[in-house]
Amino acid sequence: MSIADNQVVTFHYTLRHGDELIETSAGKDPISYLHGHSNVIPGLEKAMEGKEAGAEFEVTVPMAEAYGERHEDRQQQVPVKHLQGAKRWKPGMVAMVQTDQGARQVTIIKAGLKHATVDLNHPLSGKDLTFNVEIVDTREATDDEIAHGHAHGLGGHQH
Repeated sequence: MSIADNQVVTFHYTLRHGDELIETSAGKDPISYLHGHSNVIPGLEKAMEGKEAGAEFEVTVPMAEAYGERHEDRQQQVPVKHLQGAKRWKPGMVAMVQTDQGARQVTIIKAGLKHATVDLNHPLSGKDLTFNVEIVDTREATDDEIAHGHAHGLGGHQH
């Protein structure tokens, strides 16, 4: 079955920027997403279209189809109590912050006792990303998955 909208795709990946390894699912469970619902970056979703289970490929996604360009003026002061992911913060660390648009990653520029200056750009913005992908499985999405706009894990609904 070729990958198309409203299919759940399960895959392994290794992500690099140039020679730098950013992350990999090797040695872990593969990840799943609902195709056609913007659950992965646009360039990767486009590269998956039409592929089948068992396919292995490499694709370089330009920054415009990944996390976009960096904007140097995107800095903000945030109360330290709103940063999630560590107890003590140092410059360069990545934190999660809840916003009106949901959780987003920010990078610590400077951390004080009560406030931190953060870079609001996604840590991978401004980078062309190379993915090595192995498609493990594809299946038709359930009505619930389509209604919710994302894949549900083993055993069903996990919100």
